[in-house]
Amino acid sequence: MTTNNLHQEEASCPAEGILKQLSGKWKPQIFRLALDGPVRFNGLLRQLPGSNKQSVATALKEMEEADILVKTVVQEKPLHIEYTLSEKGRAMVSVFRGMESFLT
Repeated sequence: MTTNNLHQEEASCPAEGILKQLSGKWKPQIFRLALDGPVRFNGLLRQLPGSNKQSVATALKEMEEADILVKTVVQEKPLHIEYTLSEKGRAMVSVFRGMESFLT
């Protein structure tokens, strides 16, 4: 199979794109935590044992760039940032729940 045909097959499979956007260090866990409402960076670090600032920051940035999460600066004292599921992220919930059902 040529590289060109391989790319065409990947492009024709919608699940491939979803899995790529949710794959990576901490992304599935962050997505799961964001299902319950806004999440904050330090809260994620506490809830993700073994995580570190760099890997969580990278995952958040990639999820924001993929339009799965929306970053909001909350203008309260103390100033803080929250991440919530975007419209696209909320649309992925049923897919995520469906994948979870295979484990139970």
